Amino acid sequence: MKTNRVPLAERMRPQKLSDVLGQNEIIGEGKILTEIVRQQEPVNIIFWGPPGTGKTTLARILAREFKADFIEISAVTSGKKDVERVVEHARQNWNLKVRTVLFVDEIHRFNKAQQDAFLPHVESGLITLIGATTENPSFEVISPLLSRSRVVVLKHLAKNDIVKVLKRAIKAEKASRRISGDAIDYLAELSGGDARTALGDLELALSLSDKIGIKEVKEAAGRKLPGYDKRGDAHYDNISAFIKSMRGGDADAALYYLARMLNAGEDPKFVARRMVIFASEDIGLAGNGALGLALNAFMAVERIGMPESGLILAHVTTALAKSKKSRQSTDAWYKAQDLARQTMGLPVPIWLRNAPTKLMRELGFGKGQKWEAGFKLDKNYLPDEIKDEKLF
Repeated sequence: MKTNRVPLAERMRPQKLSDVLGQNEIIGEGKILTEIVRQQEPVNIIFWGPPGTGKTTLARILAREFKADFIEISAVTSGKKDVERVVEHARQNWNLKVRTVLFVDEIHRFNKAQQDAFLPHVESGLITLIGATTENPSFEVISPLLSRSRVVVLKHLAKNDIVKVLKRAIKAEKASRRISGDAIDYLAELSGGDARTALGDLELALSLSDKIGIKEVKEAAGRKLPGYDKRGDAHYDNISAFIKSMRGGDADAALYYLARMLNAGEDPKFVARRMVIFASEDIGLAGNGALGLALNAFMAVERIGMPESGLILAHVTTALAKSKKSRQSTDAWYKAQDLARQTMGLPVPIWLRNAPTKLMRELGFGKGQKWEAGFKLDKNYLPDEIKDEKLF
């Protein structure tokens, strides 16, 4: 049995852009990465995408194409002193007329001060920075660094691309006769678009059995759920898709995103709270019973728990998706907020004010008011300065 082998995922890293599978939106004729390589003019790049989509691989390929000295650090394990050492090394390269490409994995883990330390060296061209992040760089990378970089978005690999990655690895391992087509397909399904996961599962399966079918893949991989960080982008992306699907009246899509969230361990009360908000914000006056239904769903989820709460959430999700929609009250509320912010100094009309004392009544406070249901004076209820404003 071989030991100390380089992991299969590492051995299968593409060495040039033409070998990279997927990512057709950024690689190919006229696409950004291909053009950067063609022009041979390094630029600072932030690769943003899920795990296993090729961020590190692409950084290495670009450095090789630029004939640059490639330095790789991880923001998880590196600190300010590591950055200083890189800068000193880059200065030596500069004197030798050698470019330096610094790759910072998980750059979002560096704090503001650490990211600031890169700025002067990025601006001077001493370092070409390539960062990789799984989190939205708009929130995690400081603005000055972001403005000096191109953000390149990578996506999960499609299933057929994962299958190609696996078949390429199986051929390299001379294992074509050991694994069934169904097993390859199942490995691709389990990967969730993550090539590194797919290759890791394949490598473990090959080490555990001479003949590999679906059963052996399940044993090697265990039960896997797609990546879903309840504090990360996947959390916000799924709830956004859920809300927008209900807003668009697509019950099928809304139920699908609900299932994704709950399968990944999302807090059902979080989903129920968003449904309560949706019932007022998007359905509003078109279905006044929607708010009560959503509130009842929230209380039921609190009392019952999972997995049965899934039935309740599915029931109300369908009802909210199929309900007529109206944003009249929502739009009126936003207009009211804007108007109030602009006119906070305007006095309340004196006849609308409270009149708890005789003096205040003599001065006209609350004048003409009667304690009767539906009583209305023929006056403007808004301050005179904005009496013609229409919010609803």
